[in-house]
Amino acid sequence: MMNFSGMTLRRHAAGCGLLAGLAASVIAAPTASAAPDCSAAGVANTVSSVTGSANQYLSSHPGANTIVTAARNEPRPQAESDLRGYFTAHPQEYVELRGILAPIGDTQQQCNTTVLSPDLESAYNEFMAG
Repeated sequence: MMNFSGMTLRRHAAGCGLLAGLAASVIAAPTASAAPDCSAAGVANTVSSVTGSANQYLSSHPGANTIVTAARNEPRPQAESDLRGYFTAHPQEYVELRGILAPIGDTQQQCNTTVLSPDLESAYNEFMAG
């Protein structure tokens, strides 16, 4: 089992905020194996794909889905605590979700663009830093 530092757990919680945001917004990112299409339509399609994959993953992992859905309506400290607790107990789910979300960063870097809102961008960066 993995050991998590306080910083890592905060990153997990922030990343879960990203997942909650993804469930509520439209974001695009390319597939991991393909060079990104940096056109507006290409970025939108990629983000849509990542969003769909994240939602599908959450649908097949009821515990993660429940905690992420609840976090959207909780005060931030409570959401962070709940998410931290869940992903500490389920580190493999964190790793899997991190892989699903990775194409967002690839698109942003390779296309020199911002795909996420500032709040989601911050949560994404913390989550991906692990």
